[in-house]
Amino acid sequence: MSESKKEVRVQDTHLKLAQIMTPTDANVLGKVFGGSILSMIDLTASATAQKFAGRVCVTASFERVDFHTPIDVGALVTMRGHVSYAGRTSVEVTIDVTATDLPTGRDTHTNTARVIMVAVENGRPVPVPTLICETREERIAFVSGRLRRELRAERIAQFDGLVAQIQAMDEATLTELQTCEGRLLDRLQA
Repeated sequence: MSESKKEVRVQDTHLKLAQIMTPTDANVLGKVFGGSILSMIDLTASATAQKFAGRVCVTASFERVDFHTPIDVGALVTMRGHVSYAGRTSVEVTIDVTATDLPTGRDTHTNTARVIMVAVENGRPVPVPTLICETREERIAFVSGRLRRELRAERIAQFDGLVAQIQAMDEATLTELQTCEGRLLDRLQA
């Protein structure tokens, strides 16, 4: 592989993909199927991360996807992605989704997603460039992305510990927890 980039500005990571939603994208309610939107988000995250990293990037996880409003068949769906945080080998891509009613030109923000991508070569993670933040908003997004990464690691460790605790419980305790009132988390941490 050729020499990789060392530094990339946030503004140089912006990428836009658009597609008209057709009846094959519809769910049983006649709106655009969430899976179609998730697929487009994943493609946008991949293209955005690869543009930034100069390498193949694969999906590690969807940090969060919020569906704000349904999308009608026939709408032009536009994905706007950019790298909001970069670690050593991973990249957080933030994607804003809008649906445009083409006859009226009305745009509606329908989704926000954050996808974690990992740069790979020969099946192994490889370093990504340094992300250069030039504006206050870019710095806020970067620091927020770093915080999300740290909280995600803590949340996974906490969850794994609680599951181990549950797995060690006897049947009577499991049955009690299955029907207990209040927050289960409070009971487990007591």
